[in-house]
Amino acid sequence: MKLKDVAMLGGLAAIWGSSFLFIKIGAPAFGPAVLIELRVLLASVALLLFAWLSRHRIRVLHKWWQYLVLGAANAAIPFTLIASAELRLDSGLAAILNATTPLFTALVAWAWAREAFTWGKTLGVVLGIAGVGVLMGGSGGHMHDNWLPVGFSLLAAMAYGIAGVFSSRYFHGEKPLDMAIGQQAGAAIVLLPVSLFAIPAAQPSTTAVIALVMLAVVCTAAAYLLYFALIHSVGPVRTLTVTFLVPPFAVVWGAVFLGEAISWRMVLGLIVILSSVALVVGGGRGPVRRDAMLASDTERS
Repeated sequence: MKLKDVAMLGGLAAIWGSSFLFIKIGAPAFGPAVLIELRVLLASVALLLFAWLSRHRIRVLHKWWQYLVLGAANAAIPFTLIASAELRLDSGLAAILNATTPLFTALVAWAWAREAFTWGKTLGVVLGIAGVGVLMGGSGGHMHDNWLPVGFSLLAAMAYGIAGVFSSRYFHGEKPLDMAIGQQAGAAIVLLPVSLFAIPAAQPSTTAVIALVMLAVVCTAAAYLLYFALIHSVGPVRTLTVTFLVPPFAVVWGAVFLGEAISWRMVLGLIVILSSVALVVGGGRGPVRRDAMLASDTERS
């Protein structure tokens, strides 16, 4: 890759890694549902503005119900689950757990699309479970008393996996910008009824509002545009390497800006989980390899 592409890849990983930081700051102030509703709504507006400025003709209504499903499975549900988890979990730990997304994508592709499950993928899934076990074995307020938020994080990764396989079946040939707009708008519609019943009583702080704007405009709208530019420049397989870079960035951001501790269990769990992802993605074909990248929040938190 050219130096420009390497810089773009690192920038994307840094941006998506910071999303866990901003969620950690914003979720207690807004509440998970309202934070995510505002995130996807503002991101939709920003992407629509970009489409208008670039004279892009938006085409999403022909697949309206598919975009509602995609918005729910790839944004509204996992984003809200991660925000709920981060009420208790450190942002770095949430990012490491989110890195299991390709493992769930492989399982969903096997169960739903009947994609072959090789020995490499099997070993990867087993290794991923071991990695989560390493994290869960931590003490001192890390994960071992936080099984519910850990479960939320893993359910979010599963939702991304379902969304990845769903998108491979229903969105072949669609324009990336249309998919980004349709997904965020669909998520905003799906989450609106829930968020109306969860409006916070207290006014969020200026710091929380800044975190929301960064999360929506930079970590969602701008990150998608950078992501699409990378796919166009270096291809989807090389862009997929961002999956391995996001959790380390998230851990560093959490330590630097929130004072989160970096334990040996976190480091070991991260290494084991990323090794499992390498086994699954490296042997993937068809929707698994492509959609692990499309569905992962990498930022996708």
